[in-house]
Amino acid sequence: MLHQATREYLLQLESELKRQSLWASEAPSPESLASTAPFAVDTLAFEHWLQFIFIPRMQALLDTEAQLPANIAVAPMAHHVWQDNAERIHLIRILNDLDTLLNEPR
Repeated sequence: MLHQATREYLLQLESELKRQSLWASEAPSPESLASTAPFAVDTLAFEHWLQFIFIPRMQALLDTEAQLPANIAVAPMAHHVWQDNAERIHLIRILNDLDTLLNEPR
């Protein structure tokens, strides 16, 4: 159930990023992707971090049926980055729902 719900949120996230034209057609450089800063803030736009780091890593966990993170807080960063953009509220809600799901006691 948890894995399926997580997969659905990731699909919603991808769909909404595409709908809002935030989905990149080309991957960032390997150097940009190698950032060790939280959310790769030093090398990537937040939406690119979602697309090229967060979603693939979560998909890999789902694909291998690995344990999903139990303490996650992506929505606060989304709110910080997009707080002045009303169009992004749906993205923030998806991430908030995903955070809530993964932070529930198991």
